[in-house]
Amino acid sequence: MTSGRSAVVAGILQLVVPFGVGRFYTGQTGLAVAQLLVTLLTFGVGALWPMIDGILLLVNGGVDGDGRPLGR
Repeated sequence: MTSGRSAVVAGILQLVVPFGVGRFYTGQTGLAVAQLLVTLLTFGVGALWPMIDGILLLVNGGVDGDGRPLGR
């Protein structure tokens, strides 16, 4: 069973707003908070992590907070 959330939406959110917003969307709040803190504490340099994560979400898909694969 797939998630009701989209990997494309999550990936685009990660790329457009690189503060972990795509991970908040998928329900993975722990990872989202970590990405947010790394981005803020490194004065934006850490935004590379959510941006790469967004590309990976677009290419490979991912899972939501309950472990279900994201839809396309």
